Amino acid sequence: MAVPKKRTGHSAQGHRRSNWKATKPETTKCPNCGSTVLTHTVCTACGTYKGQPVSLKDRKEEVAAEVKPAKKASKKAEAKVEKAEETKVESEETKAEVVEEVKEEEKASEETEEK
Repeated sequence: MAVPKKRTGHSAQGHRRSNWKATKPETTKCPNCGSTVLTHTVCTACGTYKGQPVSLKDRKEEVAAEVKPAKKASKKAEAKVEKAEETKVESEETKAEVVEEVKEEEKASEETEEK
């Protein structure tokens, strides 16, 4: 093993290390949300990489949307699905009614303010 005969001086050591410079990491903007992200990494704000969702919960939602219905379901399962759809429709109707009531109240309050 090679052993130096003399100790390296501070000046020579500094000259040798003069090119050891810290560089700023490269950053880009996320195409999905626009936040600043390190290159070749997943966006911490929205969880996407190159426009594709990477987080597990987003993937589960995509897979659930792509699931094909079964060929034949039992009568009980069909009845449950129909009930669920009915409750969804009812909840959407009640939401629409509430929104209409709020709009009417806003109009009434604007009319009273104008007088």
